[in-house]
Amino acid sequence: MVRTTRPRPVDLEALFPELAPYRRDAVRLHPRHGEPGVRESSLGGPLLWPRDERWPHCDDDHPRTGSGSPQPGAQPLVPVLQLFAADVPELPFPAGTDVLQVLWCPFDHHADYAPRPELYWRAGETCTGELATPPPPTGADRDYLPAPCVLHPERVVDYPSWDLPREVDQALAERFDRLADETGWSYEEDLATADGTKVGGYPTWTQDPNWPDCASCGRRMDHLLTVNSAEFDGGSWRAWLPVEDTPASGTIWDLPYEERRQIQRAPGLMLGDMGGVYLFVCRQCPDLPYDHRFDCS
Repeated sequence: MVRTTRPRPVDLEALFPELAPYRRDAVRLHPRHGEPGVRESSLGGPLLWPRDERWPHCDDDHPRTGSGSPQPGAQPLVPVLQLFAADVPELPFPAGTDVLQVLWCPFDHHADYAPRPELYWRAGETCTGELATPPPPTGADRDYLPAPCVLHPERVVDYPSWDLPREVDQALAERFDRLADETGWSYEEDLATADGTKVGGYPTWTQDPNWPDCASCGRRMDHLLTVNSAEFDGGSWRAWLPVEDTPASGTIWDLPYEERRQIQRAPGLMLGDMGGVYLFVCRQCPDLPYDHRFDCS
């Protein structure tokens, strides 16, 4: 089943032509509970991982925070995302690869008290025969262990919210306020940056932007993808709830909790307080170095 973001209720670039240079393409992934196969794009599903390749482990020190109590020693990473070029060709696949895999250590880390992700680019055709079964981590917080979900990629357009340059934001502030007063739609919350887990576009920051610079060349990295706690939050649901998930009567908040959760938070993730993990790459460097950030409310 497709998932379709409702068209914006106003033409942003007609009202605010100053935004046009900052528009970016994004792909909302719309994870929903399911049983993805090993050769399908998924969130929390099985990975196309060769049996003869060692499963990655994390040797970092894991502080005892939240409900997770890791045992001493290295902990196995867990599958988070698997994306095939056939589904999301917008990704910057290195030559000879067509699969991106994101795994993370499902424990808090001292840098930001969040999971630590790792990226793997591989060629799907080289993964044949019996595939590896990942070992389970011991004592991991359930909020960091995504339930298997199928994906419904959808192309949308992002505009910057927190990332809008200060001088542009100040120049448009009065007109943004007038739009909200006249229509009830907030630029920052409803109209700018698409919510949910997505590829490309702008990070769905909940705090001040914190873009990493490439350690090799010093250039600011590009946003690769966001893994979010939810498809939408309490304030932005009118804009980012897919048309296909809209109740026939009432609102999303009138649905029974479990039914709503399967729409809003199908993977079962809770990263801090409705936060997100943001992955970045440097497209200028040949080895495509990456980094990540985390924030929450």
